[in-house]
Amino acid sequence: MVVAKASSSPSHPLTNNVFPCSIIDAQKGDPLAFESYWKQMNDECTVVIKGWELMSYYSDLSNMCWFMLPELKDVIERIHHLVGNAVTKDRYIVVGNGSSQLFQASLFALSPLDVPDHPVNVVAAAPYYSEYKNVINILNSRMFQWGDDAAVYDKNEPYIEVVTSPNNPDGTLREPVVNSVAEGKLIHDLAYYWPQFTPITHEADDDVMLFTFSKCTGHAGSRIGWAIVKDIEVAKKMATFVQSSSMGVSKESQTRAAKIIGVVCDGYQNFKSSESELFFEYSKRLVKERWEKFREAVEQSMVFTVTKYPKAYCNFTNEISETYPSFAWLKCEGNEDGHNYLRKLNICSREGERFGADSEFVRVSMLGMDDDFNELVKRLSNVKIE
Repeated sequence: MVVAKASSSPSHPLTNNVFPCSIIDAQKGDPLAFESYWKQMNDECTVVIKGWELMSYYSDLSNMCWFMLPELKDVIERIHHLVGNAVTKDRYIVVGNGSSQLFQASLFALSPLDVPDHPVNVVAAAPYYSEYKNVINILNSRMFQWGDDAAVYDKNEPYIEVVTSPNNPDGTLREPVVNSVAEGKLIHDLAYYWPQFTPITHEADDDVMLFTFSKCTGHAGSRIGWAIVKDIEVAKKMATFVQSSSMGVSKESQTRAAKIIGVVCDGYQNFKSSESELFFEYSKRLVKERWEKFREAVEQSMVFTVTKYPKAYCNFTNEISETYPSFAWLKCEGNEDGHNYLRKLNICSREGERFGADSEFVRVSMLGMDDDFNELVKRLSNVKIE
């Protein structure tokens, strides 16, 4: 019998003591900041799986995504209805091993069936998520290839544009930008379109929309993502890709995701006490407080500047709010290499060049563990112009 809880025990390998000489790993997007919330939930999110359960490949033969558990589909529709961030009615949901696999599945589904003489160009406006380029280059497909910055793409050739909103790495809200007479298709990566990160201003209703459990609740290790798709033929092709590449998605992970997302939804449905704090309120407060500390430290340093975001009315919280991204997009003043500057402070970051930007830019995670984040802020606040 397997018992899975919402949080790891305090002895997991990522728990460590941070010292002034320690290396702070701020380059990864590991959302460990939310671990404290799930610890306080105790056994409410515990899942018990007996040895004879979930043995079949198949979950729902009546669904074109036959490996998706019905209970996971139900809570995905439920949480989007609760938050109001995406249309699910009369849409098709495809589950995958994280949104990374679904990104690949989307490229497969949107590329021509007949392999063209020239692969379809995949573009995204810089700064773009670094893994788009990496994944496409690793696949080395005859169907598609990396076409670089969407903002300057003007070829009279078919293309696929990836629109990431809020954007990774800089947290800005994005729309399609390609200016070309050629036929183009769109993938909307909405991984961070949740109320702890940005105001929910509308229900997204795009052709292909990608979401992920890791950004919704912080459970990156479960490797669950889902796509909401308008066209059933595109959805079928995406499901075929997941089937062919991994023979479906772990039912254990799906069961855990369904349980935890369900607990989030139940909290709002059964909310009675003003003393308790629900997940999106808790996580938004945490991220907001971190951003306030971080901005203060950056201003004190006078070495870096950080992106500023406009305020907007959030339909979920019914208040005007800023965007509080999971990453900070820093610019090192004086044309100095931002990554190398932070390395002198024993802070590991991700270089701006990997996102299609200049070397003075650098991405830093805002969702690390408390000790790591506090030490990161301390080091930045003590930096002085040389």
